[in-house]
Amino acid sequence: MDVNRQRLRRDIEENAAFGATDAESGRGRTVLAGTEANREARDRFVDHCADAGLEVSVDAVGNVAATWVPENADPEAAPVATGSHLDSVPEGGIFDGPLGVYGALEAVRTLQETNLKGSLERPITVVSFTEEEGTRFGGGMFGSSVATGRRSVDDALAATDDEGIAVEDALESIGYRGEGALDAGAWDAFLELHIEQDTRLEERGIPVGIVTTITGITHATAEFVGEANHAGATGMDERTDALAAASEFVLDVESAGREHADAGEGTAVATVGKSRVRPNATNVVPGTVELGVDVRDVEYDTMETILEDATTTLERLEAERGVETGFEREIDVEPAPMDRRCRDALEQAGAEAGIDTVELHSGAAHDAMRVSRVTDAGMLFAPSRDGLSHTPLEWTDWEDCATATQVLAGALAELAGADEG
Repeated sequence: MDVNRQRLRRDIEENAAFGATDAESGRGRTVLAGTEANREARDRFVDHCADAGLEVSVDAVGNVAATWVPENADPEAAPVATGSHLDSVPEGGIFDGPLGVYGALEAVRTLQETNLKGSLERPITVVSFTEEEGTRFGGGMFGSSVATGRRSVDDALAATDDEGIAVEDALESIGYRGEGALDAGAWDAFLELHIEQDTRLEERGIPVGIVTTITGITHATAEFVGEANHAGATGMDERTDALAAASEFVLDVESAGREHADAGEGTAVATVGKSRVRPNATNVVPGTVELGVDVRDVEYDTMETILEDATTTLERLEAERGVETGFEREIDVEPAPMDRRCRDALEQAGAEAGIDTVELHSGAAHDAMRVSRVTDAGMLFAPSRDGLSHTPLEWTDWEDCATATQVLAGALAELAGADEG
């Protein structure tokens, strides 16, 4: 059961032309939800699904689902679904998302071209979720949040971008404002293929990773209020410097992340990746600072402990530096373990094809973590060269793309096979 490597490569390369950006090295693309580049990418995907005999539907928030019913399958049986997303970050790479979408389609084509198709008892649905990256309309995993009932259709359609354009209008403008809501809870299982965005597979020389758990994520804002004053006329003992206090906080967050990573299996991470300083002038003692905090781990208790450490630091800084502080969580997503049945199907598919696999966690969020809340979900990774992603330098060798797709095809065959009751 070999996938058509050239067809898979052609699909990904042709998709890369939509929203292509100039890059000194590598291949970049900018494909934001509801843009012309997004329409072109969607149109091509829909056309190729139709050419493969899949029945295509589009829901109210633009999620695309294309279903194949094998010749002996029960069309009313809960389908096995697989897919990812076609949108990108600004000047992102060509594999993040499209490998999962076109790998899913190629896996179905592969099954259609083998004698296994007669033994499949469930339909297989190929999915392209809307706005996984969250670049234009915010939040990330946008389409899958609607498909899993975490967000209502009305609320999603009313969301706006920085220019005040609503999701509903953006989708209408490209012809992808469909009807109803895709129901991921009605799927028997879901598998997502993605690039790893890390170096573990590359370092071990193993072509396929099977995800055990997708990390939890908390985003929070820490605020520091001091007193803005003249940098030359304000003595060092007369200052309430918000940025100096915030700098201690940044180092404490980093220290907490390192401590918990060293104490565990290295999966905990803590980052301060965003800052806003006011009045932000060289000759003014900073009066206020806002910091964006990102905490992740596969164990939610560890995340909570790191955040508790952060609030303890804020209390200390109030006492020692005289600043006022605040701390507010905007995003709080618990870790998502992948289902054992799906992991077993992926492991078995690799073993039967003579392909080495290894279990590892995902440090990035993916649509599969949303889907895992409503049905059995699994995820597999293909290697990323140097671990690079969200950049034109993002690269996964074509042979690795095909190898991971072959494992996906075998796992879909296992999950869509004889009903075990």
